[in-house]
Amino acid sequence: MERLIECVPNFSEGRDREKIDRIVEAMTEVEGVKLLDVDPGEATNRTVVTFVGEPEAVVEAAFRGVKRAAELIDMRHHSGAHPRIGATDVLPLIPVSGVTLEECAAMARQLAERIAAELDVPTYCYEAAAFRPERKNLAVCRKGEYEALAERADKDGEAPDFGRRPFDEAMAKSGATVVGARDFLIAVNFNLNTTSTRRANAIAFDVREKGRPMRQGPSVTDKPVVDEKGKTVMIPGTLKGTKAIGWYIDEYGIAQVSMNITDIAATPLHVAFDEVCRAAAARGVRVTGTEIVGLVPRRTLIEAGKYFLRKQERSVGIADEEIIRIAVKSMGLDELKPFATAEKVIEDMVAPAHGKRLIDMTCRGFALETASESPAPGGGSISAYMGALAAALGTMVANLSAHKPGWDERWAEFSDHAEKGQAMLKELLALVDEDTAAFNRIMDAFKLPKGTDEEKAARSAAIQDATLYATEVPLRTMKAAAAVFPLVKAMAETGNPNSVSDAGVGALAARSAVLGAHLNVKINAAGLKDRAKADAILAEAAEIAAQAVEKERETLAIVEEKI
Repeated sequence: MERLIECVPNFSEGRDREKIDRIVEAMTEVEGVKLLDVDPGEATNRTVVTFVGEPEAVVEAAFRGVKRAAELIDMRHHSGAHPRIGATDVLPLIPVSGVTLEECAAMARQLAERIAAELDVPTYCYEAAAFRPERKNLAVCRKGEYEALAERADKDGEAPDFGRRPFDEAMAKSGATVVGARDFLIAVNFNLNTTSTRRANAIAFDVREKGRPMRQGPSVTDKPVVDEKGKTVMIPGTLKGTKAIGWYIDEYGIAQVSMNITDIAATPLHVAFDEVCRAAAARGVRVTGTEIVGLVPRRTLIEAGKYFLRKQERSVGIADEEIIRIAVKSMGLDELKPFATAEKVIEDMVAPAHGKRLIDMTCRGFALETASESPAPGGGSISAYMGALAAALGTMVANLSAHKPGWDERWAEFSDHAEKGQAMLKELLALVDEDTAAFNRIMDAFKLPKGTDEEKAARSAAIQDATLYATEVPLRTMKAAAAVFPLVKAMAETGNPNSVSDAGVGALAARSAVLGAHLNVKINAAGLKDRAKADAILAEAAEIAAQAVEKERETLAIVEEKI
């Protein structure tokens, strides 16, 4: 899975476009960063920038943004409608895919320390990166805003987490920065079959975490109940980590419940959808669809699609594209306008433009490319593809079994098999192109210059590194293909008997994949100078190959018996 994080720095400049552009330029110069949005506000005198990329690139870009902002923005002359404490006011890191919130928190702390050490900009850590529980709250870190920093900068209990010192000219100019990590925030509107803002608000108050004021009587016009401190007593709503209101949209002629989901772990999108549906139905209203504002991580839609499939007692071991389609249809994401994943799913927006990939070819094109005079794709890629077909056949039998009439009580059993099969299929498809890439890496190494002793040494080292990689890739193919045997054997034993021959072909394909990749391991290992390493790899590969032959025999015996 690709590792992606998002960063949404807020800079205390929303009026001078030249300064804004220079700050953005400093961040986007970092290779591997994709700019998604720049949103300046004149009244707030604040610009919110959104960009994504691999963690290391994003962290570097964030640092450069803070550096440029500290150079260009003088907080002694700043004013605006939004709370702020520094030139870079707040800087959250947000996991998108392949990265946990805890990992983002560790990155945020390291970034905060670096900003203080190298830029002399004091930093507080908030949300998941907070060192103290109370500093999870941004308002606590930003207490008193920039104007209170002179008093807080070197005060016990109030000083920044990094860069504590007496208030000086550098701090007066840059202010402080609040660095943190939080989960992805989803902005979503639930469409209602009503024009009543009152009804929409009532539904919003039913579900949002804050809830609604407790009243002294049954009417909404009765005075609210207050506690001993004079604060209004609230009746909490049902959804943790959500904020919501109701409103009417002229453009669509309907009322909506507009919600921000600030904790998608506590309240995933599909849970919010079902709960708003329940609350709406209790008030005689129906949710007709859903509108996502901005972007969502792919995992949000995958989780939703699987949730609705399980409610239908259907297998979740299907392609991601199909799972997302189920999510779109289940929540009515395409009610108001077509739902384009390339415009709404963050991973799809930042996906690199691939060159010619084998797995994107037609079956015919792949066969013709293999048959050409080019040495790649060769046996290694073909082996990986045979393994992928083995996984696909096992997954197919599992999905057919999950939906077989009369087997309804066993759908979850076969769904689990199919889900595992999909994971194997993805891994082996990736290895199709990786094996060809490994071969090309060797060819590139042989093309390196060899005019001097230094060049010869560098070339020799590059060839050995590439050869080791080209040996390890087919070994990975062997392991991945061997992992398919339990699936096809289980499907031969317990799956739909009408498809038992498909499970048998899967076993044949898995064995061929393992033995074909084994040949590639052996021929590439022959070129390794480190014979101890080569011998270890060869011994491991030989054991996997021997087991594959036996596992194929066991599965085919079951198939023959059932046929």
